[in-house]
Amino acid sequence: MHQFRMGEAARLLGVSPDTVRRWADQGRLETTRTEGGHREVAGPELARLALELGDAPDAGAEHVSARNRFPGLVTRVLRDTVMAQVEIQAGPHRIVSLISAEAVDALALEPGAPAVASIKSTNVVIETP
Repeated sequence: MHQFRMGEAARLLGVSPDTVRRWADQGRLETTRTEGGHREVAGPELARLALELGDAPDAGAEHVSARNRFPGLVTRVLRDTVMAQVEIQAGPHRIVSLISAEAVDALALEPGAPAVASIKSTNVVIETP
């Protein structure tokens, strides 16, 4: 299972590390401590919060030009023998891609894993950081 330090979690959620620490202190985000005392977040727990944040209304957001690479967390993988549907929560954006089941295996995509959605026209390519 993937574990993320507070700074990594913040980057994936699109917030500051202080915000992630505050959410952990408030009980909104479950964390564990390393032997050295650093806080970490398990991938599935981070994916849960990413989904929660993605459902929140985006009131007052300014319109900005989007880039074509969206780092985020895999939140769901539905697969059969040939194809798979992969969902990524990248900040407030939910991105869905249809890729081969072989690619899912090769990239070790599972809920809580970090991934980057690269978008070109109507195609979404999934890569690992």
